[in-house]
Amino acid sequence: MSRRTKISLTEEELILALRQREKFAAEALYDMYSSSLYGVIVRIVIDTAVAEDVLQESFVKIWQSFSSYSAEKGRLFTWMVNIARNLSIDKIRSKDFKNQSKNQELENNVTFIDEQKNTVYKPELLGIKDLVEKLKPEQKSILDLVYFKGYTHVEAADELGVPLGTIKTRLRMAIQQLRKSFN
Repeated sequence: MSRRTKISLTEEELILALRQREKFAAEALYDMYSSSLYGVIVRIVIDTAVAEDVLQESFVKIWQSFSSYSAEKGRLFTWMVNIARNLSIDKIRSKDFKNQSKNQELENNVTFIDEQKNTVYKPELLGIKDLVEKLKPEQKSILDLVYFKGYTHVEAADELGVPLGTIKTRLRMAIQQLRKSFN
């Protein structure tokens, strides 16, 4: 029986080990970030089985494209969340997913939603919910559509009936405000 040992690494050490393609780094990356990424994915795709598949696809893509990660452009977690979010959005836009979704029974969906109340990532535990509540209403609605419901900027603009440039500006200002609150 093999026992996995938890490895404690700083983000810088992890990045260096990943660049050197160390196997333990991939395991540490998964241990450190899988639950957070799963929370992001399941909020977009809803179905836990699909979310698990997308999580695995995300880690494969992260591993394969790690050479494109640049610490100067942002934090590792942010880069990983963008990959996971984009794969989730691609999944829900795919024909297979849409056909599968149409064939599911309403009862299964209701049961699933009830089960998810206990397992969905809860931003209030990190205090994010309180920070988002301090944003202007128009910033909150855009943040919700783009980051929690998986809308593209264009779709959010259509949904809210405002120009695309306004969406981008308000979203950027909301993110800047949240960053200030974290620092």
